[in-house]
Amino acid sequence: MSNRQLWHSSIKRAGLWILTSLFIVLIILPILDLPIATSVPAPIWIILVLIDVALIIVLFRLERIARGIIAILLGFAAVAILAVLASQQYAATPPIAGANSIAVLEKIKLGGTDQWITIRGKDVNNPVLLYLGIGGPGAGGFPASAMNLKPLEDHFVVVNWDQRGTGKSYNAAPISTLKVDQFVSDAHELSQLLSMRFHQDKIYVFGLSWGTILGTKLVQQHPEHFYAYVGTGQMVNTTENDRMGYQFALKVASEQDNKELLKKLNHNGEPPYIGQGMAAKYAAYNNVLFNYMGSPSLELVLLIAPQFAREYGLLDKVNFDRGLIESFAVVYPQLQDLDFTTQAANLKVPMYFIVGRQDINAMASLVERYYNILQAPYKELIWVESGHGASAEDILDTMVNHVLLTSPPKKKIVK
Repeated sequence: MSNRQLWHSSIKRAGLWILTSLFIVLIILPILDLPIATSVPAPIWIILVLIDVALIIVLFRLERIARGIIAILLGFAAVAILAVLASQQYAATPPIAGANSIAVLEKIKLGGTDQWITIRGKDVNNPVLLYLGIGGPGAGGFPASAMNLKPLEDHFVVVNWDQRGTGKSYNAAPISTLKVDQFVSDAHELSQLLSMRFHQDKIYVFGLSWGTILGTKLVQQHPEHFYAYVGTGQMVNTTENDRMGYQFALKVASEQDNKELLKKLNHNGEPPYIGQGMAAKYAAYNNVLFNYMGSPSLELVLLIAPQFAREYGLLDKVNFDRGLIESFAVVYPQLQDLDFTTQAANLKVPMYFIVGRQDINAMASLVERYYNILQAPYKELIWVESGHGASAEDILDTMVNHVLLTSPPKKKIVK
């Protein structure tokens, strides 16, 4: 064999081993995720880790025989599949200590489809609070359990809901069939189920971003079921809000002399957007806004956060991201005519808005304008030093020192 042939053979072998190594790194990621961000018991993930370690040892001791390498790679793939199955099987919400506490992950029927909720609280006799997800449309609520909702578990029975088309409820209905009215109907049905289960005359509802649209429509259509509504990152008029955000992003890009970003924003044009690539266009200017507010990017918040929710198996985590991208493209265009200043100016439940002074994603000026127009039995505009969405501390303070004090639940039947 000539030197050139030997050189080509060596390059080929090196390339093969580089590709093999990359495959192994990618295929063992599910195993590494098990102890970090799932509820899989330690004995199971330890066994799977040991199997992978054994396969790596065998691989590097094995003579360079293609058949043997393929067999070992198939072994890695089999372990990865077992990891995914185990993560789905053992998905659970972390326990809460106390004889009267509750911490469950449940599948229920809403609108004739299977959807998932968590119910968490230190005392089942506390008032019920329904949380409507972390945003989107298309982002479920479970990632918020360990972030902003945990402090509320001392005072409420906190119910978190993965809506159809996201997370554990991704397969509840085809994405193409999602309608805003159906989300409201599902939320109403869930509210009734919770009232009956916990012997409550009414419950509280809390929304963030997209959840404020759903929540406002919910209490407007069914005020008899709710003690109060609380919204943070309140949406009022999506089209006006988006155009204001886009213009603000253009201003920031111009001030920074960021020619590439200006070119991209001008190419996308002013919202609203529809059709292929619309999510990327919204993300382009919204990431400018989030960066200006000192907040993590949309991708980090909405795509990375669910990876640490122990209520999700590995497949659920993928479905969360898929659901967000797919659902947003179907549902958000349905909101182009939304304007609560004319469509929900008179409501029959107490209304609380936690508004970040730096919020330019859900424009604080639009929330203030809506608040001034709104007619309700009781209303509060609570200003906090935040961007889009209040902190856990501000949410807790609002719920305990404002909502419960001014809109207390009636005495209920104790189970």
